Amino acid sequence: MAFSEKLIELKKQVLAESQPMFERIDSIAEANTLKVLDAMRECQVGESHFNTTSGYAYSDVGRMKADELFAKVFGAERALVRTQFVSGTHTLATVLFGILRPGDKLLSITGAPYDTMQTVIGYASESKGSLKEFGIKYDELGMVDGKVDMAGIEGKLTPDTKMVLIQRSRGYSMRDPLSIDDIEAICAEVHRIKPGCVCFVDNCYGEFVDTREPVQVGADIMAGSLIKNPGGGIALTGGYICGKDELVELASYRMTSPGMGDELGASLANNRMIFQGFFMAPHVVAQAIKGAVFAAGLFSKLGYKTLPLPTDVRGDIIQAVQLDTPENLIAFCGGIQKYSPVDSFAAPEPWDMPGYEDQIIMAAGTFVQGASIELSADGPMRAPYNVYMQGGVTFEHAVIGIMGAAQAIEDIDR
Repeated sequence: MAFSEKLIELKKQVLAESQPMFERIDSIAEANTLKVLDAMRECQVGESHFNTTSGYAYSDVGRMKADELFAKVFGAERALVRTQFVSGTHTLATVLFGILRPGDKLLSITGAPYDTMQTVIGYASESKGSLKEFGIKYDELGMVDGKVDMAGIEGKLTPDTKMVLIQRSRGYSMRDPLSIDDIEAICAEVHRIKPGCVCFVDNCYGEFVDTREPVQVGADIMAGSLIKNPGGGIALTGGYICGKDELVELASYRMTSPGMGDELGASLANNRMIFQGFFMAPHVVAQAIKGAVFAAGLFSKLGYKTLPLPTDVRGDIIQAVQLDTPENLIAFCGGIQKYSPVDSFAAPEPWDMPGYEDQIIMAAGTFVQGASIELSADGPMRAPYNVYMQGGVTFEHAVIGIMGAAQAIEDIDR
């Protein structure tokens, strides 16, 4: 590892300064591990739940046990855990199309949603099959100084507002992620003003960062991806939906068809990886957050704007760094890729990624394609050239990869 003396010295400083944050992260991981372990014991997860099924897969005991486990851990009435969900966006879209009807309005309370969700909504331009095509209206409440405009919620909730979309993570922006306390306050305010309005949390990148989850603090329904936090770096694909019974049921009708819902769907892959990944998730998330803290500390000392700051309490696993130039963004991703276990020989290049308006560069030398709980980094090729780094199933790998990214940028000036 050819890292400069400057970077090696900064690494030592950052590791020493980060110890108080690491202790807090470890305590959360231990509490969440106990929560998952207790739930697995209570649900009596056994080897029989790991088997595959075929066809309609009625009475698939593994599938049903995964639903039961996720609901218990996340404090939900019901859960829908499926490998048939192809991405986080697919899972989120299933909730939107399952619950919303023509004439309803969706209100994004955290400003403009993530790029791929904009295509689902029919946001800035026409997109085939979008909510807009089905007569579902959309509005958004802009954020103020990176925070939800709590005072502006009442003015945005109209009689036809059926659902409020709360995006926990920052997407491709430089705003703070929402904390659990933030989500609790938002849901309380929405329900105070309009009790029947559905609070839907996009929980991607946020699972197990805190000891509580959104549906435990007032959210009606939430969804996320199994190749992010809750898959623990082991799940091969899939997503989950958790929340109130009747809302998850509506989403299940969109996943399959009305009348069938969650009662069928074969476990074509061994369910062991879902259960084992979920068990490992609190520890793996802690490793990823430690890596994010280290990245914030290192790049802050190198003079770059970072969000969150090294000492900030985390709301998700993502670390954003403003790199200022396209060359720095490309170099950062190249450094991460160089120290990846898979495809380390590849050189990331910007490309027209489906669902995005700008070209995207992505470093993703992962065992599971696109798994952002594994060490990865990406960003849109637009000013101010922010990179969004996330994941790292081991802290040691995160440190090495981040050092590699810093070294790649340093090498530009040589």
